[in-house]
Amino acid sequence: MPFVAGVDIGSVTTKAVILDCAENNEILSYHIVPSEGDVVALGRQSMEAALRKIKKKAEVKYIIATGYGRVSADFANSIKTEILCHGKGAHAMIPSARTVIDIGGQDSKAIRLDEEGNLIDFAMNDKCAAGTGRFLETIARALGMKVKHLAEVAAKAGRPCEISSTCTVFAESEVVTLRAHRNEDCNIVAGLHRSISKRVVAMVKTIKPKKEIVFTGGVAKNEGVKKALEAELDTEILVPEYPQIVGAYGAALIAKEEFLAI
Repeated sequence: MPFVAGVDIGSVTTKAVILDCAENNEILSYHIVPSEGDVVALGRQSMEAALRKIKKKAEVKYIIATGYGRVSADFANSIKTEILCHGKGAHAMIPSARTVIDIGGQDSKAIRLDEEGNLIDFAMNDKCAAGTGRFLETIARALGMKVKHLAEVAAKAGRPCEISSTCTVFAESEVVTLRAHRNEDCNIVAGLHRSISKRVVAMVKTIKPKKEIVFTGGVAKNEGVKKALEAELDTEILVPEYPQIVGAYGAALIAKEEFLAI
């Protein structure tokens, strides 16, 4: 059976998802690599690594690329926007999804879907790093922590600090000042999560979100940000099992549709 692939070339990581042409849309394999170096080589590398995991001799017959590096993906049959791919992937993973919040490395997105998973509306923040994965990385570095430990630290917070700066540079300075004033790291990080959620929710509200709300992207693995978003929106948010590969999965689904239509 022929294989198809979706490759999401992001600012922090590059993801590839492999599907066959069966009706169940099951992910056969996926692979994630850091986005460091040649984006074209990264796209090929992630796809080939995902293919090796299947351990079957088969060729990828159709490839869709998405993400900020998609325009350089000369190995792809076609390219699609992140909005389209994330909406497609989120709805396939969680069919009840009507709103998708995606926080990636360099931007955040809000997507409204209908019952069939078709795009109704969207909003993006790609002008400022605040409210993105890069923002979390910068603040974690200022605190001498790894990003993966932020949620665990924030869970111990008693009184989250107010972080008023929406600019990454000023927020970093504010965090350093808060620490110098002997605020506990847990309260600083919890305040950081709250600051991100307020900024993202302001964007989400412009598209009139409906339930169920699904959280995707690398930042969706941070339970602290998820809880802060839930508090701001006053509703439960769902996170797919593999939130980081939703865009690549959506791209693979579109690749399958286009290949079968040939």
